[in-house]
Amino acid sequence: MRLLLAEDEHDLSDALCAILKHNHYSVDPVYDGAEALEYIRSGQYDGVILDLMMPKLDGLSVLRTIREERNPVPILILTAKSQVEDRISGLDQGADDYLVKPFAMGELLARVRAMTRRRAGFAPNLLRCGNISLSRETFILAGPKGEQRLGSKEFQILELLMENPERVISTEQFLSKVWGYDADAEISVVWVYISGLRKKLAGVGSSVEIKANRGVGYLLAQTEDRK
Repeated sequence: MRLLLAEDEHDLSDALCAILKHNHYSVDPVYDGAEALEYIRSGQYDGVILDLMMPKLDGLSVLRTIREERNPVPILILTAKSQVEDRISGLDQGADDYLVKPFAMGELLARVRAMTRRRAGFAPNLLRCGNISLSRETFILAGPKGEQRLGSKEFQILELLMENPERVISTEQFLSKVWGYDADAEISVVWVYISGLRKKLAGVGSSVEIKANRGVGYLLAQTEDRK
């Protein structure tokens, strides 16, 4: 899943990005409210972590603007202990949750998982397709022949495919969702990761495989001998 982190304290932003990326999220950091608003409007994100005290445009103004524009992206606001009225205002203006600084990283991850689950109504921690499962908590791909722990980008690619079985996902969508809005990754890198995932799916005895729709993208479908 792709997150936008709007936090003007660079050291904290770096630490949060490292933790989130370690837990298989793609993260774009921004450092002021005006930039946050521009990025949110791109529509690339599954969730936003938004600090309330930022230069150029404060977090409440960002939140108010995107809700007035009917943008439903889930938002977790970060606040200081003294900002009780701002926390209330943030929730009243459409924030999904808030977290008070300083906070435990484990709590941040739990709140991000809850926030992104709510976006789809309910997104289970265990994705299933055919005879395989993919855990959003442990990042383990499991099938009848064993288990494979996936790397960050492998996990995000397979997660996107399993959320949309039998649906073609374009290479550009993978680049946008997994590598990011400003990424300079080459299109060929998607094929490299897809190739690795195919081997891991075969290794766990999967009844589904990643098929190429030439010139369009990839989809997850039943293997020919399992139909």
